[in-house]
Amino acid sequence: MKIRIGERLREERERLGLSQAAIGEIAGIRKQTQLKYEKGDNSPDAAYLATLSKFGLDVLYVVTGIRSAETMSADEQELIGHYRAAPLAVKAAALAALTAGTSASAPVNVSGQGNRAAGRDFNENKK
Repeated sequence: MKIRIGERLREERERLGLSQAAIGEIAGIRKQTQLKYEKGDNSPDAAYLATLSKFGLDVLYVVTGIRSAETMSADEQELIGHYRAAPLAVKAAALAALTAGTSASAPVNVSGQGNRAAGRDFNENKK
């Protein structure tokens, strides 16, 4: 499994509307170092990521590929809140509606305990 930190770092830089030189200046590195991070030749350290987090970089996304709630729009946060509070049948209907017409060939299977639902990418044992 190839870790794509460099690709996600580039995505975040572009989302923030920054050039490689500008993000390098903010983080105290050279443009060439930023280029190597984005190409995957080198990996950024925690101090670099912590500095850029103060300017809106989604560090969780860069490291794990999972967006943090702080970078989601208000409507995305509201949707997640309603989904989490919904009964299992409503969650199943929502997943079916959101995946209708997509190229995903696998059907959406919803399972879970209580109000927790599991779809294709959900592992109930994750903490």
